[in-house]
This record gives sequence, structure tokens and C-alpha cells, in this order.
Amino acid sequence: MATDRRVKYTKMVLRQSLIEVLKEKPISRLTIKELCERADINRATFYSHYSDQFDLLKQIESAFIADINSSLDHFVVEAGETNMVQILAKIFEYIAQNSELCHVLLGNNGDIDFQTNIMKIVSERVVFEWQKQKRVDESAAEYIYTYVATGSIGVIRKWLQDDNPKLPQQMAEFVTHLVYKGIETYIA
Repeated sequence: MATDRRVKYTKMVLRQSLIEVLKEKPISRLTIKELCERADINRATFYSHYSDQFDLLKQIESAFIADINSSLDHFVVEAGETNMVQILAKIFEYIAQNSELCHVLLGNNGDIDFQTNIMKIVSERVVFEWQKQKRVDESAAEYIYTYVATGSIGVIRKWLQDDNPKLPQQMAEFVTHLVYKGIETYIA
């Protein structure tokens, strides 16, 4: 039992230390020595859990993706256009609850593969809804989704940087409005 607590603590401190370092520089410039010093653990302890800093990052990202998928899997949506608002609201809520981690992972020192994986999660759910509702064919849905998802990552980044951010529900409605109505309604 004590071993489990120590392992959890070690992984938590390494996770926090990695997040702190990624605020300052990219993972490619991070050394294991630096990470261990920041976490106040020895290198042998680090290597007993991870092969390198990239492995640690991948495990953090995988846990995040598994959590968000689990959260969305337990979420039941109703039919109609509100599907996208409800799905996005759930995603924005999750991001808000994990804002520090998301800010780092989606920031300049983050991993582009992680952003791609996040886009893939939403794509699988949103494109499926669009096709289920017979709104667009599969080919068009993929292009539209890529356009929307890339823009949404930018919107999420901006939202995470705001001093006084909108609520997750407001952001979901804003993004959904942009998707279905475009920017024309916001430009006078």
C-alpha cells in the first residue's frame, strides 16, 4: 500500500515538474537531470517509471485523452443541432478543469501529435453526428471538420490565455455558432 502511494506521488511530481518546464521550453531541450532536480527525485527512480522525457509526456497525453474519451462516452446527447453544443460544452468543461495541463499541451512547447489526437477525438464524434443527420457526405465532412477543428484549437488556446474567460457553455455556443453560421454574423 505504501509503495502505491510513493509511486503515485513520484508520478504526480514528475508530471507537475514536466508541466512547469514545458511552460519555459520545448521538451527537446529538457534533460532528465533537469527534470529530476525539479521533481527532487533521482534518475534511477525516473527510469523505473519512464524511458525518457518523451515517454513521460506521451503517458500524460494518453491519460488525458483516455479521460476525455471516458467523459464523453458517459455523456448522452440528444438529437439535433444541440448535439454539437453539448459535446463541445463537455469538452470545454474538461479543458477548464485541466486548464494548466491544456495550456501547456496546446501551447508553443506542446506536442503537435497531441493536438492531432484531440482533433481526432472530436472528429469521430462530430463527423459521425453530421453523417447520422445526413447533413454532409463523408468526404466533405472530413474537410469541413479539419477546418473547424484547426480553428477550434486556436480558439481554445485563446480561451486558455484569457484573464476573464467565458464559461464552457458560452464557448461551446460560440464555436457552434461559428461552425453553423460563420463569422458573417459577428462582423457589422
